[in-house]
Amino acid sequence: MPDTYRALTRKYRPNSFEDIVSQDHVSNTLLNAIKQNRLSHAYMFCGPRGVGKTTMARVLARVINKIDANVDGEALNQTMSITEMDAASNNKVEDVHHLREIVRIPPQNSLYKVIIVDEVHMLSKAAFNALLKTLEEPPEHVIFIFATTEPHKVLPTILSRVQRFDFKRIAVEEIVHRLRKISLDENISIDDESLHVIAKKADGALRDALGLMDQAIAFCGDTITHSELLQALNVVGTDRLFEFMSCVKEHDADKGLELINTLLQEGYDIQEFLIGLTEHLRNLYIAHHSEKMYLVEASEETKAKYKNTASHFSRDDLMRMLHLVSEAQIKLKDAHQPRIQFEITLLKLIHMERTENLVKLLSELDDLKKNSRNLAVQEETKLQSDKDAQEFSGVKQENKGETEAIESAAVKESEPLPPETDSQPEIMAKVNSEPIEEVVPEPVHDEYDLGQPALVTEVTQKAKVLHFPNGNRTPKPAPVPIETKEETPAKKLLVEDVKAVWDEFVTSLENNIPKVLELQVQRIQPSKLKGVELTLECDNAFAKKMLDEQAHDLSLRLKEHIGTMLRFRTEVKKREGAASTAKNPYERFKEIQQKDPIIRDLVERFGAELEY
Repeated sequence: MPDTYRALTRKYRPNSFEDIVSQDHVSNTLLNAIKQNRLSHAYMFCGPRGVGKTTMARVLARVINKIDANVDGEALNQTMSITEMDAASNNKVEDVHHLREIVRIPPQNSLYKVIIVDEVHMLSKAAFNALLKTLEEPPEHVIFIFATTEPHKVLPTILSRVQRFDFKRIAVEEIVHRLRKISLDENISIDDESLHVIAKKADGALRDALGLMDQAIAFCGDTITHSELLQALNVVGTDRLFEFMSCVKEHDADKGLELINTLLQEGYDIQEFLIGLTEHLRNLYIAHHSEKMYLVEASEETKAKYKNTASHFSRDDLMRMLHLVSEAQIKLKDAHQPRIQFEITLLKLIHMERTENLVKLLSELDDLKKNSRNLAVQEETKLQSDKDAQEFSGVKQENKGETEAIESAAVKESEPLPPETDSQPEIMAKVNSEPIEEVVPEPVHDEYDLGQPALVTEVTQKAKVLHFPNGNRTPKPAPVPIETKEETPAKKLLVEDVKAVWDEFVTSLENNIPKVLELQVQRIQPSKLKGVELTLECDNAFAKKMLDEQAHDLSLRLKEHIGTMLRFRTEVKKREGAASTAKNPYERFKEIQQKDPIIRDLVERFGAELEY
């Protein structure tokens, strides 16, 4: 039946090494082995589906046996020198025994007898073991060629006896080039964008691409248009994806929901759309750097659209979108209402706040934190100044009393002495006969620098000019003893003293420190006091971090209640019974929103959610 239609996958199966696409590393190695007469007795071809493993095996068998090109590749099995076996349906020990019998018979009209075993990983363990001896020491006229998509399922004892070649996926551009050549041979009119759609849908398999090409020709005829091709293959086109990203850019939820409804009404699969959207977001992410556009598998016109659209988003925004869509693909498999889950995911993308706005908000929060810290430092400075002023005032009053005592003593000494009596003539004669040196009292030094040199100088000068009535100068006045108060030792501070004023201390912080810090302070309790180090207990690492940053400011405020400056040391300790009464994350997040106005404002303004 020469007029019988043959599928493109069969009609355009390669018959030579030059026709095989994108497997040059295998073709060149085998050609060199043939030229140098270094053919191995067994080969293993591994790789994904549709990349040419079986075709390569047939081409190798044709070349080494010098079979005419007019013999079709599928007809090679009918020759006496080439035997093909499908291990998926012939995987028993008896099938291997039959294969061993064939191996014993030498070829009749060729150099080698070639045994091609497809899907060899499907053989049973017993069948593999039956093949081991023959595979290790086959007759000189036999060459085994195994093909498999899952080499990890083949026994290591088999892999160690063969030469392994790994086939790679075929690039989109190479598939497009081969499809364009076939379309010219078949007189098919198709645009470049449609060829890229088929090539990407094939996922690196040329056989699948030829099958999709056959389907498109059957649906569209000799002229294939892009819109008809998308309808035939049920593929979400890039135009729809760009339209959806326009809704995301403009935050247009109504238009986005309408687009979703249209897609579902046209019969598009939700998972297929999410897969296409994931690749679309990945291409937009790459498009931020023009030198990386070779990673985008699309036509030049589509690449230009990617560059234009990518300019409206930051790379952080696109990364968050990729994360959301990837998570949705996993959740959708277990969702009872896939459509609702699908719509929620796309609405998240539309309502998601941009990164630059979040950065601006975080900057404002940092400024607020810095301002609160500066305010605390100012209050600390003011409190210290007031305290120093009070201490200075007390010292000044005390020193003033001592200075007045010195002046009164000096005046008392300057008063005239009483008249001489009979019992004192010799003493007074001796005093009047000897010269008296001028006596200058030493300046009064005080342990406090009062900033009053004029007052001390005035007292000293008064002491210099005082004289006795007979012209005798005043002797050096006796120093006035300064009363010193004996200080009582301070009472040792205990952790119980801190606990006694802790609630009062926490209450005093309200509206005086940032609300976030206030909430964390309410969650901690003092546990022990060693010297001047106060240990505080909290139940999470976030509270510990905030308390460590604000430890100095909080210590100053606690000093107002206990009169002593302490050093804070924070420890994270899970409280007993917390596990049994713990709330789930959503309830906890809701409770935090109610307590913290800043977080509540974030949720209301930006639509923040816990899973973000």
